[in-house]
Amino acid sequence: MKNSAPTVLLGVTGSVAAFRTIDLASQLTKGGYLVDVVLTSGALQFVRPLSFEAVTHRSAYTDQSPGILAGRAIHIALAERAGVVVVAPATADLIGRHACGLAQDLLTTLLLATEAPVLLAPAMNTRMWRHPAVRDNVALLERRGVRFVGPEAGLLSCGTEGPGRLWPVDQLYAKIEELVPRAAPLLDSREREGKELAALGQRPSSLPQEGDKSKERNEMADKKKPVKKPAVRKTEKSSKKGPAAKKK
Repeated sequence: MKNSAPTVLLGVTGSVAAFRTIDLASQLTKGGYLVDVVLTSGALQFVRPLSFEAVTHRSAYTDQSPGILAGRAIHIALAERAGVVVVAPATADLIGRHACGLAQDLLTTLLLATEAPVLLAPAMNTRMWRHPAVRDNVALLERRGVRFVGPEAGLLSCGTEGPGRLWPVDQLYAKIEELVPRAAPLLDSREREGKELAALGQRPSSLPQEGDKSKERNEMADKKKPVKKPAVRKTEKSSKKGPAAKKK
């Protein structure tokens, strides 16, 4: 049976904020998404594929991954099965290369190959974010339909204060959910049984109702009560004694 859960392709680039993407991948997986992670060579300086594989329960891909996936070129296979492509964090370098249409690694190659919505979450130094070249690249990508979220203003790891922080993970999740509605989380087996039987107008045996419990208690109490013996009628005995007493 084909899995109907939407797939998020999560690109990770070389930024100190890359570790926060592990939390995003974890939340997406718990929310019912399938998550494919692609890490650039720069991202590997901060995080490792195993960290993402542990929370997504799926393979993470790098430039060293085999070029064939499911019998097809890996960048085509990943690009086509993605419901949305999210790059978080997106560095100035990634934004510039994508604006120029370069395909120098797995991530930039599949960005050109996908027809899914693309969402970039920038993270960089404030002065880099405000640089005219970066601003022009962002404006160009937006005209092409690429969506941006962030960056957030605050104190950066480099000591600079201003816009440049990766957008909060929970808000990134909400933005992804807007673009691709999530799959329903897996139900506990007892909850699933209850819903299925409720749809049929039946009561699940594994989910006793309060009325059943009270009825069961009353039946047990009735069983413990002592059985009363029927009263013996004394009319017959008294009737025999009556005439004899009169003769005496």
